[in-house]
Amino acid sequence: MIKQSDLNLANVPKELKVILELLKNNNRECMTKNFSELFAEVNWNLFLKLAQHHRLFPVLYSKLKGIGEGLIPPFVMQKLANDYKRNTITMLQLSAEMEQVSKVFAEDKIRVLFLKGPVIAHDLYGDISLRTSSDLDFLIPIKDLSKAEEILRKLGYEKDDYIKSVLNDWKWRHHHVAYFHPEKRIKLEIHWRLNPGPSFEPRFEALWKRKRKSHLLTHSSVYLLGKEDLFLFLATHGARHGWSRLRWLLDVQKMIEKDMDWKKAYNLLRKYHFQHIGAQALHLAAKLLNSKIAEEMKPILDSKHSFQLAQEAIFYLEHMVNLHTKPIPEEVFQYHIRHLVSLMSVKQKVLFYLSMLHPYSEDAETLPLPKQLHFLYFPLRPFLWVWRRTRKHALS
Repeated sequence: MIKQSDLNLANVPKELKVILELLKNNNRECMTKNFSELFAEVNWNLFLKLAQHHRLFPVLYSKLKGIGEGLIPPFVMQKLANDYKRNTITMLQLSAEMEQVSKVFAEDKIRVLFLKGPVIAHDLYGDISLRTSSDLDFLIPIKDLSKAEEILRKLGYEKDDYIKSVLNDWKWRHHHVAYFHPEKRIKLEIHWRLNPGPSFEPRFEALWKRKRKSHLLTHSSVYLLGKEDLFLFLATHGARHGWSRLRWLLDVQKMIEKDMDWKKAYNLLRKYHFQHIGAQALHLAAKLLNSKIAEEMKPILDSKHSFQLAQEAIFYLEHMVNLHTKPIPEEVFQYHIRHLVSLMSVKQKVLFYLSMLHPYSEDAETLPLPKQLHFLYFPLRPFLWVWRRTRKHALS
């Protein structure tokens, strides 16, 4: 029988449990473990696949290097070494691009807060080669979006114009827009919110007031979120993706090890209705990675709901879920929708269901109207929704 204090990992692959075991310990502790027993009957091809999926190969390579020869097949170490080197080059390229973007935006008086990428790798891991990043994510005030787009266009970036909107709902339904440089092969994501709406979150001015200066680039002023704001962002971002990549949980583990004002973190989570999500992150970090939870945060761990949310996240580890590759299997899609709703507080659910009364871009596609008549989509929305559902069932 599973106690509330235990997460049921019965269906998690052995290879992923080995990875979790490696992430729990520093290299000195690794040398004292019985790795012959730990590595017995490991499917090393699946191990490599999981290391890639969870974006953990740089950290795993750094840990496995110190274990000794004979226990790990040479092809495993060679693959990890190659991936580690490629990632280091990528992170150096992203660091250079981050410096340039920060500089040109500052020249145009646009304030930038980098959310992920090299600054987070340096801040949490102390070494940019130990964390992967495929792009640069940064937050700016929404009023500067047009000016930022023009700057990126001059730098050679092309906008991925995937957002469909009616009555300007993009401002609160979405939270970022992507740009891609065809020659540099670098992707940028400009955020005007930390998370997609509708939700409660700190305003840019508050985040800017609590910002920190990165020490990664000594000759440039690059800023990132304050520690407590970063914890809120990492917790909500990981939860929104079901913690389907363990890299995000490892980030949380690294944050837990930092000198942070946990009382301030608790108050932020409470103010923006994210206590249950913060508790989910801490449950997972404690149970999967042996993280030590600060006394100030233990009260929010007593909730049965937050423990259930942590258990629900194990589904994503059992099935190696990839939410970024379409199409998503129907079983996974339906589970994820239910899980996202379960992550919401009561006030967030009320806000979410109210937002469904606002017209969607699908309404404009179903019944195109002149822009000056778009206000009619409000009373028409229920009828258009029923029409689409009826058509869908008729065609299925």
